[in-house]
Amino acid sequence: MHKTTYKILLILSAATFLSCGILKNSSGNDGTENSDISGLQTQKVTPTQIATDFKFEVGPVSNEGDTCSFDIPESMTANTDSLLSSWQARTLLRKLDCNTTGWENIRMTDTMYAKRLGSMLTAVRMPYNSMVSSCIDRYTKKNRSQVSYMLGISEFYMPMIEEEIDRMGLPHELKYLPIIESAMNPKAKSRMGAKGLWQFMFTTGKQYGLKSNNYIDERFDPLKSTRAALTYLKDLYDMFGNWELAIAAYNCGPGNVNKAIKRSGGKTDFWKIYRWLPKETRGYLPGFIAANYIMTFYEDHGICPMEPNIPVATDTIHINKNLHFKQIADVCGADIEEIRALNPQFIKDVIPGENETYVLRLRNEMITRFVENEDSIYKHNAEVHFPQVNVEKMLKEAKKNDDGAGNLIRHKIKNGETLGKIAIKYRVTVKQIMRWNNMRNTKIRAGKYLKIYK
Repeated sequence: MHKTTYKILLILSAATFLSCGILKNSSGNDGTENSDISGLQTQKVTPTQIATDFKFEVGPVSNEGDTCSFDIPESMTANTDSLLSSWQARTLLRKLDCNTTGWENIRMTDTMYAKRLGSMLTAVRMPYNSMVSSCIDRYTKKNRSQVSYMLGISEFYMPMIEEEIDRMGLPHELKYLPIIESAMNPKAKSRMGAKGLWQFMFTTGKQYGLKSNNYIDERFDPLKSTRAALTYLKDLYDMFGNWELAIAAYNCGPGNVNKAIKRSGGKTDFWKIYRWLPKETRGYLPGFIAANYIMTFYEDHGICPMEPNIPVATDTIHINKNLHFKQIADVCGADIEEIRALNPQFIKDVIPGENETYVLRLRNEMITRFVENEDSIYKHNAEVHFPQVNVEKMLKEAKKNDDGAGNLIRHKIKNGETLGKIAIKYRVTVKQIMRWNNMRNTKIRAGKYLKIYK
């Protein structure tokens, strides 16, 4: 594209009232912004000016010349009513009685947005441009109730996510990926079949050690899926050397990112390969930046978090026999909905414990009752929940998981390869490669061979 034409398109895209709501006025037709709430800046600047003033780059226009040519991440269109009707929201959260009237009609200046994003100390770059602007507008207007829910429920999940991030030495801003992935809903299911907080597809979940069968789906397990997601992100970062591309690859897969890099002529910057990425991925990083923004500056937009009512502490117990949640509820007087909410990985209220030992999470007092009544729990209505005719079938189905060894492949290690890159190539996990090769650490040497089972 000719440079003059490109500049004209940038100016037009910043000034035009576009269908996706970028840079729209909230007051009417006079070109001024609503300033009913005091303290908001009203200076108008273009994204191009912002890029110059604050050293932020503006993402390129698409091939069609439309900066709005991207898909909003699915979580940003999630039904808020369904989130608020979940056990977590009904039991663990309550709405605050605070006045937010009028705030949804307020739009801060581009300068203010850019300054705030620039003030955030992050390893992932947080540029401000028209795509990011559109996603921020979505959170501050249409998705305000969803943000209130996510702020409240994050009190339960963020400490666990932050602990795992610290353990792995990863950037803290990654903790907001579940915002854009699932709206912090541990039972989220996408149209494409992705599941859980981190929205793992079956194949990728299997690759990173998450079991999925007729009885257990560890993609719903908040802790295990968090560990798998962070490991995957680290592997992607090792592959691309760039957090923006790693995050893009988390959404569309490393293959699509590599294709975009190749089609761009070898560029390795998200905004420079933007037009060659899938439409959903074009909106994914802007959505992630917007999620970081709104979870940091929600008060400045008059958004009230739902207040968490954190329950008493929970603990875990190991189960090595077949167990139904109804048995626990009946004998221990537990709320079966609570058991389900604390253990979303068990998709049929059944733990097929005769095949393998599983971890069950309960309130502390229920752990005590369980230990005191363990024999009675397992025997209670066992013939109803586990009739002999169905037990063998259940155990067989539960055993059909994802760790079986197949054909042996000998992989010769090339210069620059890491275990993460090799694992992604063969769709296995780093832990599997280490186990197959009796490795104590992840160090590898070019020219050596690794055993891979497929």
